[in-house]
Amino acid sequence: MRIAGKGLTAGAASVSFRFDGRDYMGLEGDTLASALLANDVHLMGRSFKYHRPRGVLSAGSEEPNALVTIGSGTNREPNMRATVQEIFEGLEASSQNRWPSLDLDVMSVNDLAAPFFGAGFYYKTFMWPAAFWEKIYEPMIRRAAGLGALSGEADSDRYEKAYAFCDLLVIGAGPTGLMAALAAGRAGADVILADEDSRMGGRLLAESETVDDMAGSDWAESILAELRSMDNVRLMTRTSVVGAYDQGTYAALEKVTHHKARTGKAPLECFWRIVAKRAVLAAGAIERPVAFRNNDRPGIMTAGAVRAYLNRWGVAPGRRVTVFANNDQAHRTAQDLVAAGVHVAALIDSRHDAPQSNMFPVYRGAQVCDAGGRKRVESITVRTVSGTEKILTDCLAMSGGWNPNVHLTCHQNGRPIWRADIAAFVPKPGMIPGLSAAGAANGTFSTAACLGEGVAAARTALDDLGYSVPEITLPRAEDAPYAMSPLWAVPGKGRAWLDFQNDVTVKDVKQAAMENFRSVEHMKRYTTLGMATDQGKSSNMGALAVLADATGRAIPETGTTTFRPPFNPVSLAAMGAGAEGKGFKPERFTTSHAATVARGAPFIEAGLWYRPSYFPQSGEATWQQSCNREVNMVRNAVGVCDVSTLGKIDIQGPDAGKLLDYAYTNMFSTLKIGRVRYGLMLREDGFVMDDGTTARLGEHHYVMTTTTAAAGEVMKHLEYITQALRPEWDVRFTSVTEQWAQFAVAGPKARDVLNDLMDTTIDNDSFPYMSCGAVAIGGVNARLFRISFSGEHAYEIAVPSRFGDSLFRELTSRAEAIGGGPYGMEALNVLRIEKGFITHAEIHGRTTAFDVGMQGMVSKKKECLGKPMAQRPGLSEADRERLVGLKPVESGGELTAGAHLFTPGDTVERVNDQGYVTSVGHSPTLGHMIALGFLKNGPERMGQQVRLVDHLRGVDTLCEVVNPVFFDPEGGRLRG
Repeated sequence: MRIAGKGLTAGAASVSFRFDGRDYMGLEGDTLASALLANDVHLMGRSFKYHRPRGVLSAGSEEPNALVTIGSGTNREPNMRATVQEIFEGLEASSQNRWPSLDLDVMSVNDLAAPFFGAGFYYKTFMWPAAFWEKIYEPMIRRAAGLGALSGEADSDRYEKAYAFCDLLVIGAGPTGLMAALAAGRAGADVILADEDSRMGGRLLAESETVDDMAGSDWAESILAELRSMDNVRLMTRTSVVGAYDQGTYAALEKVTHHKARTGKAPLECFWRIVAKRAVLAAGAIERPVAFRNNDRPGIMTAGAVRAYLNRWGVAPGRRVTVFANNDQAHRTAQDLVAAGVHVAALIDSRHDAPQSNMFPVYRGAQVCDAGGRKRVESITVRTVSGTEKILTDCLAMSGGWNPNVHLTCHQNGRPIWRADIAAFVPKPGMIPGLSAAGAANGTFSTAACLGEGVAAARTALDDLGYSVPEITLPRAEDAPYAMSPLWAVPGKGRAWLDFQNDVTVKDVKQAAMENFRSVEHMKRYTTLGMATDQGKSSNMGALAVLADATGRAIPETGTTTFRPPFNPVSLAAMGAGAEGKGFKPERFTTSHAATVARGAPFIEAGLWYRPSYFPQSGEATWQQSCNREVNMVRNAVGVCDVSTLGKIDIQGPDAGKLLDYAYTNMFSTLKIGRVRYGLMLREDGFVMDDGTTARLGEHHYVMTTTTAAAGEVMKHLEYITQALRPEWDVRFTSVTEQWAQFAVAGPKARDVLNDLMDTTIDNDSFPYMSCGAVAIGGVNARLFRISFSGEHAYEIAVPSRFGDSLFRELTSRAEAIGGGPYGMEALNVLRIEKGFITHAEIHGRTTAFDVGMQGMVSKKKECLGKPMAQRPGLSEADRERLVGLKPVESGGELTAGAHLFTPGDTVERVNDQGYVTSVGHSPTLGHMIALGFLKNGPERMGQQVRLVDHLRGVDTLCEVVNPVFFDPEGGRLRG
């Protein structure tokens, strides 16, 4: 079926590949679909529910039918689209969802039972008897679910993740995208041009039209040559932009080696996070099929796909082709086929005023109402005003018009708007901040208009960024108007298919409406339409039209389903690149991680961060020995601890003080510049949410510190305040946790270490307790905070993250020279318990400011979020469980976190429970174990004894209730 000299692959080298165990030959540049069609293979898959024979429908990533499995063993990749999978020497592909073979599939018997498998049959069938669900129905459904199957073995392929930043991201490299990228590139902007295809040019590669008197593909190559010569432009082929997220962030999947034999050296895929100041969506449009009886036969495909296989790959999808359409563009298919020497049996146009032709018969005002054949279309039945007529054909090219690719513009819950002139939804401007649609993605279908919109979109985007776009002479190109008349489904008996993969018919959608599933979202779930791997790209629009007709509504009133990322399927392995073998759980490492690993420190997880537990030294056999040494080191000399994991939120604006006053229980607007204050934050229900320090760096500039565990929650909390409660405030904030590496330097010799390192020295007068300010280290700007989480004379010093590793090594080296060194989380925990400082072990979501003894921090001079609810009588009763310290009465007594407290003499049962223990540790400073916990009437029971019971660990210890501040209750050490 290859036409000599035709297509962009003409003269290319031959490539051998296998499909379902048979050997075939193709050409370099072929997709699996084009190569199979060249070998006159049309049956490529089976539908999900009825196992009906299916052939290729399209020529792009919207393909619902031709899904295949590539490779075998650990390299097995199911559900790959034959329309985008490039062939290579040795490629092995196999069809899916059939047994024992594609040609003879036993499960095709389901097609005979179709009357019993209508819309929603599973909801009605699997209801009774109830006992059948677990033993019969669920196992049966699980076995039937899915199309392709994974190998079940560990994936041996490599995957990568990467990040990119640009001024302008152009999504799609058709005529619109090429002109947008060219304009931006000539303006000097940093440009990324991304396209999911292996070759850029878009529809120009599939058409026979000319641009500036050049073949469209040649013109595209000339533009690409200029773009490649620009250092400020990056061309990314085989890269599908799959999601649009906040702050101009876009997710993209690059298929790095899907088009090559596996070598194990290069990654298979790379998952990109692209941050763009502006973006242009030039993703084109998808041609929609027309629903009629048996329109799913192999050999029936979209008219644009037939043109693509002919003009790009030089393949005729049939020897006797018929075209069925409702628009002028489909006439090009018939014209191109005739020019290539392919017989066109007829062109059927549903419009009565369709253009005539002397190259082939044209049936005006006619419709295809049926297709004959089973594993390949053999004939069609045409209904005209004078009756029906059968036409022999082995390929039907159908076109119901074009749907702009609006998906990315809807990924932040926006809804497109209806354009009646093109009978399609188009993006509403501003749906994604910084993203504008142009060309066919915006409902513009002539090549000349697309070229113009590409330049205009780039100019608008770059004007906002301060770039000057030079004048560009637009090329001469086709500028015919888009003429069409809507046709969604041909009336008649029999099953007319809307969703080819999930076997959803016009009748199914009408049945859903009859059963009152009138909402488009309800209809989707009731019929399973659009839930396939193509996410309804080829089926949703037709279904919406049928539903609108069935419910007596207009299409705009009916609305669209929700478009969600990803636009194309993305493997979990790509999204989790670098986390293989770790459950794909995200990992966050501090800048001191490498130096910490080199010291042999074991790690614990704190949120998603990995922090050192302790730093073992020679001669230490247990972690307790290392912990005790580190605690003593901080108490007597100096210790260094990486505290970069604490949440850091930069807050700026005239109303920054107002925001802090409202978010915290205490006042921050009165805080002086260069000072730090401890704050307590409540949830709306009055319970403690988080605590931390906030520093005032300038008149309208604060930096808030949160606990590691609550960094994300606090950001959401502030967003809620500023977006929902106080949107009128002039304040902005952003997380800078990763931007700053921060280290605690604690101990009597802490100032000596810093003065030995900083460009200027400090003393107790110039930098008193709870001060902050800018300092420099070797000319590098840094921030210094005099705060303490250990109860010792301490500081926290922050530098830009790129200097974090170096600063940690310098600090620890200087500390070790005077008897100190690094300390880990175990020592940090003991130090803070000795001092009575709380963490989320104490503020675990069920404690109030009254419970932790901080009711005095709830200011009476102002309102704050959560204050009204915190004043409920039940949250401040004296017999509530309140914070206390605990120590064993007998030397060597064991304490455990999670244990419960009882009055001595009471039976150990729930009704006698007096409280619980939250934090414990052995204090080398005091020589025994200590604990923090919550005890009913706790502050009033100082000096009394309680019984600590932990049945799980077999611990039963008599304890004395003491002040939660075990060490230096006057605070002289941290202030001195």
